Amino acid sequence: MDNLGDVRLFVEAARLGSLSAAGRKLGLTPAAASARLARLEAELHARLFERTTRQLRLTDEGRLYLTCSEHALRSLDDAKAALQEGQNAVRGKLRISATSDFGRNLLMKWLDEFRALYPEVCFALTLTDTISNLVLDDIDLAIRFGTPADSSLVARPLAPNRRVLCASPAYLASKGVPHEPGDLARFDCIVISSVAGPVNEWSFTRDGQTETYTVPLEDALETTDGAVARQWALCGYGLAVKSIWDVADDLRAGRLKIVMPDWSYPDAPLHALYHRNRFLAPRVRALLEFLTGRFAQTAGELDALVPCTDDAVPGEPRRNAPRAARGPNRRPNRVGA
Repeated sequence: MDNLGDVRLFVEAARLGSLSAAGRKLGLTPAAASARLARLEAELHARLFERTTRQLRLTDEGRLYLTCSEHALRSLDDAKAALQEGQNAVRGKLRISATSDFGRNLLMKWLDEFRALYPEVCFALTLTDTISNLVLDDIDLAIRFGTPADSSLVARPLAPNRRVLCASPAYLASKGVPHEPGDLARFDCIVISSVAGPVNEWSFTRDGQTETYTVPLEDALETTDGAVARQWALCGYGLAVKSIWDVADDLRAGRLKIVMPDWSYPDAPLHALYHRNRFLAPRVRALLEFLTGRFAQTAGELDALVPCTDDAVPGEPRRNAPRAARGPNRRPNRVGA
């Protein structure tokens, strides 16, 4: 705590790109600001900035120290606010990460509702289908599918997440409807890729029987963005495996249809991820409780969107194959899948 003022000066200088501007903000003369930064670098035995007459640029050591310093200062500020204003003071900026499709289609509406309840809260929303590093990316809360491998994070279950194979009615009317995994070789497929590689092994289970279809990548449409995969399906480019949370509105409106509903795809339940050893600010706790309620309210509605047989497409012969029992498939799932 002895050099807390020096650390704040360093963080402000990095944000503003100017040591003198940071000094003015904190009420320091240029000479005092320079002396404080020199003292901090001497204590750390590291140069934090490359300084010229025209610019201030972080060194590699400076970038590392900046990330840790920002988190430490923000935790101290949150703790001070909690002590001074009480546990019910919900205000400040919430930094949230979510997958692109889910974030645009559902989460943004819920955040609008939350802000109407707590007008002193604002958001920094990151939409990405890659797994966020909550520490390095300065994220308070991440909403992700699947179970995290990082034990330093708390994974709070939010809702089940059935994933379904779907396509546009126009595509199915043109190409026909698959009824078994083996039929998929005749159809165009849309594959989502991640840092671990393309997810082109599609496994389906019915009555305890599991079949896997490997989508040939040379013939598939590939994307790292779930929103793009959904848009391609809407445009009639082929079949896509999507979370029912992402395509619920499209299913209700008839823009997409579920195929092979009696074959279940491995589940990847939704979790809220946050730092295990970090002070949980009142605004984060309030959002967690709000989202838990919204997920519980909506989850039951989504089950009704899945037909009991795959005769959901008009014009196709009715089939009465038994539907697989509900519940998550026991295969492990990666976060963000």
